[in-house]
Amino acid sequence: MAKILITGGAGFMGGHLASLLASSDHHALDLLDNFARAVHDPFLEQLTTRPNVRLLTADLLNPSALDDLPADYDLIFHLAAIIGVQHVLERPYDVLTGNVRMLENVLRAARRQTRLSRLVFTSTSEVYAGSLLYLDLPIPTPESTPIALTALNHPRTSYMLSKLYGEAMCLHAGLPVTLVRPHNVYGPRMGLVHVIPELLRKAYRAHDGETLEVASVAHQRTFCFVEDGVGQLISLAQAPAAVGGTFNLGTPGPEIPIGEVARLVVETVGRKLTILPLPETPGSPSRRRPDMSHTFAVIPDRPQIDLAEGIRRTFDWYRRHVFDGGGPSAA
Repeated sequence: MAKILITGGAGFMGGHLASLLASSDHHALDLLDNFARAVHDPFLEQLTTRPNVRLLTADLLNPSALDDLPADYDLIFHLAAIIGVQHVLERPYDVLTGNVRMLENVLRAARRQTRLSRLVFTSTSEVYAGSLLYLDLPIPTPESTPIALTALNHPRTSYMLSKLYGEAMCLHAGLPVTLVRPHNVYGPRMGLVHVIPELLRKAYRAHDGETLEVASVAHQRTFCFVEDGVGQLISLAQAPAAVGGTFNLGTPGPEIPIGEVARLVVETVGRKLTILPLPETPGSPSRRRPDMSHTFAVIPDRPQIDLAEGIRRTFDWYRRHVFDGGGPSAA
């Protein structure tokens, strides 16, 4: 039985990752979270009733948070981070220092492990933001593209810089590591401050004939449904060829304008709304599309769920559990 630690295990990707792994009796999971953003909801309660899942509440900002953990993990997925546009804009110093401090603690714990086959570090597609701004960034974007930083005094730089520094820490830690850069992964239980659930909430609460305000309608993204994303994450963690590598995680296309995403949301919700374009969100990249050829050369996992189907599944979950159900949503 493989023993697995997931930091941020009660969060969005961490929870879906744990759910998929827990479906196999060959995995024993420890989910570690401080619940700064994650919530105790029915999804988590059902997950943690499984005999092979254990929930640990701990704050990785505490240097001794992992001291009592066992030393026999086979896999460690480090997903915990201070994330979210509001936190990044209002607390850039905490984001920068806190993400590095959490990773330091995880690396220290990883070095104690006696049978560790892989440490997977989740970086971010934000690392390409400076290259889009200052360099001739190829789109689709390969992992090998030169990295340029956005202005250091811009709060949003703090998050991408903490992740770049984290990538370097992992690569020089002397451990079997794999680095992943997720691109616009979405789905149920991700909170309401991200573009797709936010638009779903606004559209569902609106009445026919009203407007739906949408920022950055011309900005383009490729969206990856969370089940596809965590499937790639697991396959990369298990692939021998992924040791020491950096991989985009997501879907190669199609690249879709946010305005078109809003149209799909309105259609899914079943409202008759007029989309009202708002100004561009400051600091938001105009395009984001990963070159997935490096990833697909190592793992076979191609995305299976298109955007229309993914939005429908996301809406069905939010309607049942949050919009009508009144349940909690992640911060």
